[in-house]
Amino acid sequence: MERLRIQITIDPALYTRDPETTDLGRKIVSKSIEMIDELGFEKFTFKKLGLAINSNESSIYRYFESKHALLVYLVSWYWSWIEYKIVFATTNVSDPSIKLLSCIDLLTKDVIEDTSISYVNEVILHRIIVAESSKAYHTKDIDKENSKGYYKTYKRVVQRVSDFVTDIHPTYEYPHMLISTVIEGAHHQRYFSKHLPSLTNVCEGKNNITEFYKELVLNAIK
Repeated sequence: MERLRIQITIDPALYTRDPETTDLGRKIVSKSIEMIDELGFEKFTFKKLGLAINSNESSIYRYFESKHALLVYLVSWYWSWIEYKIVFATTNVSDPSIKLLSCIDLLTKDVIEDTSISYVNEVILHRIIVAESSKAYHTKDIDKENSKGYYKTYKRVVQRVSDFVTDIHPTYEYPHMLISTVIEGAHHQRYFSKHLPSLTNVCEGKNNITEFYKELVLNAIK
């Protein structure tokens, strides 16, 4: 039986040409994920990417106007994928507490590759999100880019999960702050656990980060 394939839809404002529509575009996305993970965003360039995929640097610019635009695209792709998983996990679930805990699990746990999308390795992309995603919005152009909708998938995920918080506690004053803190904090803890372990209480073989944020959220809204 053929495995069902899902398609992640990205706002056209985030690219010059939709990379999902051509083999080259998909190759650009796939290889850029590998290279940013390997080199880091600062050392990654379109020239290096072009050499790696045997294509002209100029052909990459037909899809993305800059490597920053490519990073924003990858971040948006990741949050669109997470949103899909949230919707799938919470549809037909009536208990908002179960919905919320499922969301925290998805937002904080290590990522397993999703074979329903063949050209994107979500495990590697998650490492980029942990290590590099803040560079997508820690920029002098943040306000202009925000007005164009560059970060709306991330904000939509925060809104979805915040709604589950207010379903449980309608008068809770800080649902967006709480959920964005969970997301960004979990990314920091993942990064620290790999590189600065004395800043965490992560133990190998235990799901400490997810359990910590579940406890944090439930205690905050009880």
